[in-house]
Amino acid sequence: MAAIVPILSAFLGFLVTFLSLPRFIRYLCRIGLVVKDQNKLGTPLVPLSGGVVVIVGFIVAVMFFIFNSTFLPHITGFSFSGRDLTLLFAAITSILLVSLIGFIDDLLIRGDKSASYGLSQLQKPLLTLFAAIPLMVVNAGFTTINLPFIGDLRFGPFYPLVLVPVIVVVAANMVNMLAGFNGLEAGLGLVSIGMLGLYAFANDRFLAALIALSVFAPLAAFFYFNKYPAKILPGDSLTYLLGATLATLAILGNIERAVFIVSIPFFFEALLKARSKFKAASYGFFKDGRIHTHSDKVCSIPHFFTRTGRFTERQITYSIIFIEIVFSSLIWVI
Repeated sequence: MAAIVPILSAFLGFLVTFLSLPRFIRYLCRIGLVVKDQNKLGTPLVPLSGGVVVIVGFIVAVMFFIFNSTFLPHITGFSFSGRDLTLLFAAITSILLVSLIGFIDDLLIRGDKSASYGLSQLQKPLLTLFAAIPLMVVNAGFTTINLPFIGDLRFGPFYPLVLVPVIVVVAANMVNMLAGFNGLEAGLGLVSIGMLGLYAFANDRFLAALIALSVFAPLAAFFYFNKYPAKILPGDSLTYLLGATLATLAILGNIERAVFIVSIPFFFEALLKARSKFKAASYGFFKDGRIHTHSDKVCSIPHFFTRTGRFTERQITYSIIFIEIVFSSLIWVI
């Protein structure tokens, strides 16, 4: 019976997201929160900021579980301690704040609807630094972490006061870089968060597993509408949500090593983007049924595909998702 409650919580989050998205799509079209889908013939306008509905689904899922654990512990087979609730609500608050920053970024759309010009490269890390405060003030996380090829490192109070904000800022902004293709951001999130959720559960990190499941379910619903050809685009509201989720999984689950391994494609993307001083776009343009790039210089992982002009958008998306599957699988063996 106890196993049913988290499944019901996840299903409720999935259902709320799945049923809300069609209306939300129509609403975004009506208010003009749309951008050009750059990888399509004619660059059609597509609604932006689908991450908002995923956030709602996440909140519904996690609150439903908390409600049952608080008032019906005999059914859930689990009740939260005061410390658990403090950590959980701090994590939820940080995730919401980071997602809000992403949503604000989505609202700043260029006049020609070509893209969201967003916040500046300085504003983004500063604002996400502020979003880490809830996790810092409750002393979230474990002061000893395990890193690949290094082993255990003890940080003491340095962990909540310095490493926690660094993890939140880096995670939120790195996920935002590898984007621009239908289904890519959501697909990468499903793989990384799904695998980390299983890893946390297998290692008895219940809070981390709960957060992962509560994000995974509504994200799966969103993927249905975002996969090629996308009816709605994720926007920074989703990529920032996914980054904040990775950060909280690392911190609450003490699985920094696993999160680091899962995030290797994002780190590699950041290194490539640095070649253009973070100005290069990941997406290309549509020609003869394939996606081409504007330059032969590789400044993004998708450029390995678009510079050849031989791949469709769907092929590029699933190729990159497969790369993420490979790295996510390594957490079980490294």
